[in-house]
Amino acid sequence: MTESINTEMPFHRRKDQKTDYEQRLDLVKSGKPRLVVRTSNRNTRVHISSYSPEGDENEAQTISKELEEHGWEHNTGNIPAAYLTGFLAGSKAKHGEAILDLGLRKDKRGGRVFAAVQGARDAGLEVPAGEDAIPDESRMVGEHIEEMTGKNVPEDVEDVKENIEGAYQ
Repeated sequence: MTESINTEMPFHRRKDQKTDYEQRLDLVKSGKPRLVVRTSNRNTRVHISSYSPEGDENEAQTISKELEEHGWEHNTGNIPAAYLTGFLAGSKAKHGEAILDLGLRKDKRGGRVFAAVQGARDAGLEVPAGEDAIPDESRMVGEHIEEMTGKNVPEDVEDVKENIEGAYQ
C-alpha cells in the first residue's frame, strides 16, 4: 500500500528568498502604488509600481546611473545619489502618493533607502516614513563626502535637482 506524501513546495520566489508574499499582499491590499527602492554597491533603483492582475505596472522607474544625464559626476552608490534617484523617480511619478516597499531588506534607518524616500518626498510624492529613519540633511547633500574629498558635492546636488526639475516640470 502506498501512502500519499504531502510535499507542498513553497512559492518559487519565496524559496529563492526574493519575495515575502504576506508583506506583498498587505501592500497590494492598500490599493496605493508602491515606492520600490533597491540598492546595490554601485546603484540605487527606484520605481513606482501598481498592482495589476496581469502583472505589476511600473509607472516611473529610474536607476542612479541616469543621474549622469542630469549632470551628476560622482559615485552613484552613495547617499546623495540615492536621494537624487528618489527625487528623479518622484518627479516622473503620475500619482501623488505611494507606500514604501522594502522587500526582504531590513529597515536600516539613515541609509540609502530612506534617502531615496526623502528625495521622492521632496519631488512632491507623499510617502509615509518615520522622520527618525530619514538621514540628516547634511548627509543627503553630501557634506560628509565634501569633507573627505574636497569635492563640492552639495552644490552639485542642487544643480542636478534643478536639472531634474527643469526636465520634468
